[in-house]
Amino acid sequence: MRPFRAIVLPALFFGVIFVASPQTTSDYPLGPDSKPQPGVPKGEVLKLSFDQSKIFPGTARDYWIYVPAQYVPEKPACLYVNQDGIQSEAPTVFDNLIHKKEMPVTIGVFVMHGRVKAADANAALDRFNRSYEYDGLGDNYARFLLEELLPEVESKAASDGRPIRLSHNGNDHAIGGSSSGAICAFTAAWERPDAFSRVFSAIGTYVGLRGGDRYHTLIRKFEPKPIRVFLQDGLNDNNIYAGDWWMANQTMERSLAFAGYEVQHVWGDGAHNGRHAAALFPDAMRWLWKDWPQPPKTGQTKNNTLNDVLLPGEGWQLVAEGYRFTEGPAANAKGEVFFNDIPNGKTYKAGLDGKVSLFIADSKKANGQAFGPDGLLYAVAGSEEKVLAYDAAARATVIADGIAGNDIVVAHNGNVYVTHPPAGNAGDPSRVWLIKPGGGKQVVDTGLRYANGITLSPDQTLLYVDDYRSHWVYSYQIQPDGTLQFKQRYYWLHEPDAADDSGADGIRVDQDGRLYVATRLGIQVCDQAGRVNCILPTPNGRVSNVSFGGENFDTLFATCGDKVYKRKLKIKGALAWAAPLKPAPPRL
Repeated sequence: MRPFRAIVLPALFFGVIFVASPQTTSDYPLGPDSKPQPGVPKGEVLKLSFDQSKIFPGTARDYWIYVPAQYVPEKPACLYVNQDGIQSEAPTVFDNLIHKKEMPVTIGVFVMHGRVKAADANAALDRFNRSYEYDGLGDNYARFLLEELLPEVESKAASDGRPIRLSHNGNDHAIGGSSSGAICAFTAAWERPDAFSRVFSAIGTYVGLRGGDRYHTLIRKFEPKPIRVFLQDGLNDNNIYAGDWWMANQTMERSLAFAGYEVQHVWGDGAHNGRHAAALFPDAMRWLWKDWPQPPKTGQTKNNTLNDVLLPGEGWQLVAEGYRFTEGPAANAKGEVFFNDIPNGKTYKAGLDGKVSLFIADSKKANGQAFGPDGLLYAVAGSEEKVLAYDAAARATVIADGIAGNDIVVAHNGNVYVTHPPAGNAGDPSRVWLIKPGGGKQVVDTGLRYANGITLSPDQTLLYVDDYRSHWVYSYQIQPDGTLQFKQRYYWLHEPDAADDSGADGIRVDQDGRLYVATRLGIQVCDQAGRVNCILPTPNGRVSNVSFGGENFDTLFATCGDKVYKRKLKIKGALAWAAPLKPAPPRL
């Protein structure tokens, strides 16, 4: 036998230290928990098909439901979903572990990828959806399970008539798979940690097929999610055009550990097959379900920016809800935050006492808002092509017209900068306007695809403008007369797999010079050198704009569709209307 090359860490499973014995690529034998045992009640496996998907239209697929003998409809069961059908002798393993109370009563759903069947099988191939559904990032597959397949499962019954009822608590849901099915399982939990909290990943395809190689970076940057992950791979796994599976899985493990996740791994010397995964599947299930019903916990990330910005134990809090679309948060000198409901043309004030009150009954469907050093609330009424200033009594004064603006910032010296996105025709390009305190206006930049969010550096020598239709935030040096020079595509943003751009919207800076950008992925926090250091998702997965507010300007407010959230942080916001301040230089 050749020397053992596996790298296996001891793992504690229910008080027993498990250390792998020397193994080769051919001797991963199944243990007793993977084989039928005398006296163990045997569950039932039903085979069905599903062809009514709207998320993956035209697809048909087989799926299997495992119903344990111990299941009673009066108590909705836990759930395990596996891609590529039944693997790793899962029904037998579940029989044995449920019988020994080493995992909860769990219904298994084993689903194949979809196919779009050819009209004539003799002349054409089906369209095989496996890579599209499994390797692709984004929430499509999670939505397919949650909105389509699992409701279909709950419409079925066991052969003895027991209706299938699943727990709808994500703490009771696990998901797994091998190869592309493994990254699919991780993606479902990553996108919907509220719905899938435990992941089994064997020979996972975290490589460059459809963007899976991004995960090891995103995991390190995102605020940790409450997911428990078990990883398996072998050093003889695939090494092809898309990447090195063996190295990619190790990189995933290191990223998860860095970010504070509950992660366990077993490495071996196997190839790209399911033998090793099948051998360790029972122990993986024990670890994934350990301490249930206690939920998986997020640990302490090693991301310095997250630790510098976030207060331990402080999460997002709901400020207000029930609007059609909120935008334009802006804080006055007291720290009160004003936001608008664009479709309804109303502006509200979130006071320091936590109460929300109406401030402007007719705000002309304004979008961006910003306070100025004069205490006035400046607002962009793009549909009316006006920039307005409101006093404390909500009386409006037009300070400029002919500007179909989007967002706005007012500097300490009174200069006003407004983004003017394209109107959809070639004769109306994207622009940035400067409005002087005396009322003069001029275009100071053109050329962005869709000029959107705008703010100033803490020292007010730089103007930042994000491009909604790209992944860039532009930086300009402000000249003494307020015009702009030295334009650069400076801040590089992440974009989701399901979009062709970052959707960058509202932006703000803190007193240390970090830039906070509302994007499709959440609030991306960048250092002064232009790099995304961390990402803060919002509770409902939506965000259009942000502002610092609160008594000490240490609370981040976010407009998120029909809701407004706030979160207290360790740091303080830099306020454009306040006196400039010089932050410390960045680490380069």
